[in-house]
Amino acid sequence: MTFLDLFALDFMQRALIAALLTGLAAPAIGTFLVQRRLALLGDGIGHVAVTGVALGLLTGASPTWTAVVVAVLGAVLMELIRERGHTNGDVALALLFYGGLAGGVLITGIAGQGAATLQAYLFGSLNAISSADVWFTAVLTVVVLLVALGLSPQLFAVASDPDFARVAGLRVRAYNLLIAVLAAASITVAMRTVGLLLVSALMVVPVATSQQLARSFRTTLFGAMAVGCVSAVGGLVLSAALSFKVSVYPGPTIVMVALAMFTATWPIGVWLRRRSTLMAPFPEVDPTPHRAATDDEHPHQHGEACGHLAVPHGDHVDYVHDGHRHAVHGEHYDEH
Repeated sequence: MTFLDLFALDFMQRALIAALLTGLAAPAIGTFLVQRRLALLGDGIGHVAVTGVALGLLTGASPTWTAVVVAVLGAVLMELIRERGHTNGDVALALLFYGGLAGGVLITGIAGQGAATLQAYLFGSLNAISSADVWFTAVLTVVVLLVALGLSPQLFAVASDPDFARVAGLRVRAYNLLIAVLAAASITVAMRTVGLLLVSALMVVPVATSQQLARSFRTTLFGAMAVGCVSAVGGLVLSAALSFKVSVYPGPTIVMVALAMFTATWPIGVWLRRRSTLMAPFPEVDPTPHRAATDDEHPHQHGEACGHLAVPHGDHVDYVHDGHRHAVHGEHYDEH
């Protein structure tokens, strides 16, 4: 079998469709997470989703559905803890990290499943994507894109400046919960291709890459989606090519392709920012008018023959004496 023959196989076609959908959905919602400075939220929700997958393996239900339910509950819980509780966002993320991953590994062992079963969900798998998974991924992707693009002005306002959004009449708490739920949906979309442990990279790295070249939020959003598609499909194809010689999961190759694109665009971004700074005009400053000192401030007079050093200053001459500057205009003198 040659490399091109892989694209005729059903599992490879399903994997390519799932990768394309993942590349669209994950950066779309990741743009708002980066704007909120919650880039690691995807990691926290991904670890919680491991518990959802383990519950599916234990109960015999679909791991995809149980992962969605647990991921959404974990995302909402994290958002409520961050907003209302005394624990800040970093500690809440740590709780999701450790509790979700530990619970998932523990329940998987109780279910009698080995580590190999869980690895297909942690790092993605080419041949583990079924037709039902593709349809499920497609539905979730459409929902995420419709909400993220349709409500992008409101979500941007809430993500960038919650106080301004609240004054403007937006329900900040509701929109924050919506972003968390969309993040959970995006993570389960990417579960089969990138894997739960690396899904956050596909939500953040394409956004960082797009920010190097874009100068507006909308351009960043669509640029991140384009970079995500190229990274997901390119990484999947690279993983398939390497599979002829070594055993490689698609998740790491997708992330490495995304990081390579960021590395390539970063010097361009630095040059563009430097060029923009150099081309920015200097602010106009009104000249300071000359004011002669009053008799009370300096009650004596200086003339041309007084012997003090003259300093040219515009259309007049300044004399410096005893730390004071004395102006002489034309053939008459200012009194100081």
